[in-house]
Amino acid sequence: MGKKVTVVGAGFYGSTTAQRLAEYDVFDTVVITDIVEGKPAGLALDLNQSRAIEGFETKVVGATTGPNGEGYETIEGSDVVVITAGLPRKPGMSRMDLLETNAKIVRQVAENVAKYAPNAVVIVVSNPLDEMTALAQLATQFPKNRVLGQAGMLDSARFTNFVAEALDVPVKSVKTLTLGSHGDTMVPVPSQSTVNGKPLRDAMPAEQIEELVVKTRNGGAEVVALLKTGSAYYAPSAAAARMARAVAEDSGAVMPVCAWVDGEYGISGVYLGVEAEIGAEGVKRVVETDLDADELASLKEAAEAVRAKQADVASM
Repeated sequence: MGKKVTVVGAGFYGSTTAQRLAEYDVFDTVVITDIVEGKPAGLALDLNQSRAIEGFETKVVGATTGPNGEGYETIEGSDVVVITAGLPRKPGMSRMDLLETNAKIVRQVAENVAKYAPNAVVIVVSNPLDEMTALAQLATQFPKNRVLGQAGMLDSARFTNFVAEALDVPVKSVKTLTLGSHGDTMVPVPSQSTVNGKPLRDAMPAEQIEELVVKTRNGGAEVVALLKTGSAYYAPSAAAARMARAVAEDSGAVMPVCAWVDGEYGISGVYLGVEAEIGAEGVKRVVETDLDADELASLKEAAEAVRAKQADVASM
């Protein structure tokens, strides 16, 4: 049987993710769902008509879903489900401002995923990310390795881009890493970041690195403020699609993701941004990266900050 992936939510983020997944041509079917009547079917029709031009065979299917689970039968047998559903930020909003509204949406979606795609790996991208990932796991009751969140890939890509621009070097010559939460307690990791294989700290002064760290932390808010309606979707969808592809191909690629941490770094019992090996069962293992003392302290601080908020979502 061929591979099937579902993208829940047909906003800019969802539709762009579906497009990327279809154009990879590694899935037989991409399903896109939304509560807006006809929108997913329209997007699917449009994407299918691009196949002859872009040269991919993946079939895109659109399904309108209802409040009582109507339409979710279309996702049956999905190997991967990407949850993008929820409200995006408006200028001046923090990710946490979305907590209550998006918790209701994500819980309902997750319960339907558990019912119709019980063997899927779930990739959560709804904000606030760390809390919504924890909630999706509670609502699906899936093993924790099969529910993960997209954040570190995006934040690391932003950090990489800012470093490349600041030094006027090709993006591919820069490697950066961010861990921790997708928010105020994000932990960029300069000790593991390089330019042309040499430490980032040798390429630019500490103050400049700190400026770029702050810019990375505020990367999403900057896009939201400029767009005025909606939030980022090109870079986030690229990150989510790469994660879904790693699952489909059982690639074992090591990526920074929001994963369940149970003993690594001396941290237990929390969803947190860490590097992990990704494959068919979701997170194969959390990869412990060498951190300096300050970075490790920041990661532990981030774990405690998100732990408190993840405890709150259990009752939502």
